[in-house]
Amino acid sequence: FCICKSFWWNGWGYNDSKFIFNKKGQAEFTGKRYRLGGMVLPTFKEWIEKTFGASLEHKTTSRASLNVNDVPPSIVNEEFLQDLRATNISYSQDAEDRVFRAHGHCLHEIFVLREGMFKRIPDIVVWPVCHEDVVKIVELACKHNLCIIPFGGGTSVSSALECPEEEKRTIVSLDTSQMNRILWIDEKNLTACVEAGIVGQDLEKQLAESGFCTGHEPDSMEFSSLGGWVATRASGMKKNIYGNIEDLVIHIKMVTPRGIVEKNCQVPRMSTGPDIHHFIMGSEGTLGVVTEVTIKIRPVPEYQKYGSVVFPNFERGVACLREVAKQRCAPASIRLVDNAQFQFGHALKPQVASIFTSFLDGLKKFYITKFKGFDPNILCVATLLFEGDREKVLQHEKQVYDIATKFGGLAAGEDNGQRGYMLTFVIAYLRDLGLDYYVIGESFETSVPWDRVLDLCRNVKERIVRECKEKGVQFAPLSTCRVTQTYDAGACVYFYFAFNYRGISDPIHVYEQIERAAREEILANGGSLSHHHGVGKLRKRWMKESISDVGLGMLRSVKEYVDPNNIFGNKNLL
Repeated sequence: FCICKSFWWNGWGYNDSKFIFNKKGQAEFTGKRYRLGGMVLPTFKEWIEKTFGASLEHKTTSRASLNVNDVPPSIVNEEFLQDLRATNISYSQDAEDRVFRAHGHCLHEIFVLREGMFKRIPDIVVWPVCHEDVVKIVELACKHNLCIIPFGGGTSVSSALECPEEEKRTIVSLDTSQMNRILWIDEKNLTACVEAGIVGQDLEKQLAESGFCTGHEPDSMEFSSLGGWVATRASGMKKNIYGNIEDLVIHIKMVTPRGIVEKNCQVPRMSTGPDIHHFIMGSEGTLGVVTEVTIKIRPVPEYQKYGSVVFPNFERGVACLREVAKQRCAPASIRLVDNAQFQFGHALKPQVASIFTSFLDGLKKFYITKFKGFDPNILCVATLLFEGDREKVLQHEKQVYDIATKFGGLAAGEDNGQRGYMLTFVIAYLRDLGLDYYVIGESFETSVPWDRVLDLCRNVKERIVRECKEKGVQFAPLSTCRVTQTYDAGACVYFYFAFNYRGISDPIHVYEQIERAAREEILANGGSLSHHHGVGKLRKRWMKESISDVGLGMLRSVKEYVDPNNIFGNKNLL
């Protein structure tokens, strides 16, 4: 069952897709999976040199392949192995399989893979193929006192998959990837029961064959799993129409050391005390394994239209998004990027084949900057996605563009909108290129009330710049943000930051200090600990502050009842 062969062992995504500098020194993206594949990006080299002071002359070296001698040995209880063999459940103690499931995609985890090795990794990987297999594995773990860490798509950015170094018991990585079937589709109630190991893109593909979709599209949907979405309280790009994961879920089945948790019926709402689904959603693998989920589905929309709007500045853009949310007319997705991120997106523009297209681009630029007086160093852009039946989409589009006009926005075309959404899936590959040239970068997110959005964005970006200076970072960092999801009472804000670490002896330590300061700044400005990435081990120091001492005690008492022997001992959250 090893799926490692298709993916980078020490970076993001598919191993046929990556950003490189070719022999002419131009950036290009390899492979054919993405629309950007095989295209040259003529201005990207100049952007990376100007933004970070990086140079193609200064290249780091990372290990080309995994050295199995560096991998901690597998310590497995022989009696457990005998019992496991009797179940016929597939398992592996292979070094590569174990390392692949020892981490998520935090910067420090990838850095460790490039430069060294984790001190503690799973001792064994097991692949259940159905709910009953999971029941057997959990029973064996209880019998032999083992530690289980559930593994879905491996896209965690909260250190949730890292093995606690002090864990002396055998660590079992329970990989749900083979539990990937749609068990049934109910066309009358528009629901589907799905095994939790299915990844987002496969779920949408399989549902589309019957004319349906969930509409849940997180940036990681190519690799992240349904069970992972439930375990982290995930959010998707199109939540304005389809909702977040908590809005989509009708029923959850979870295996815990105490037994199986599930409701007795599949209904849209119940008033039966606190909702047990809300103990499961966001539990991050600390209580058990989600095996099956019933989710809402919708007919595939007949029409989809992209769009974009240029605003003279970020303040006007935020005010427009606020008004759209107030009027409750947000399209499937509306995202606003600040100027630094606009410049970054522009640097990723592929070479244009036709003179006519570059002439049109030039005209558009002239119209916006010279004729309309927008400053190219201040303007910002919103990308839009409308879905539904054609007539309603066109009405909806007019309504949103009319609001944008009131805030000085100019329609900037479908192409820019579509490009913005396509870039979502390739941006994660950029970090690996940066690491090759002494640039480290990361993203993090928060949710914030509307009246705090501008202050929070400004203060956090300034704090990052200030912290970099104080920590001896020699070149100014990239510190940028975008507003990605809107609500009645606030918005989700996503930050990117990156810096050139040449001359710094311990770049990961410096990076972690800066990220911690940025998180403190977010909390001081009225932002949340996380909107959708979750807590893991990375952010748990702030849990008491976030949900109160008593709130944390409530979570602890659930953990103690459901898992008294800490079988699910990944140490997330608490």
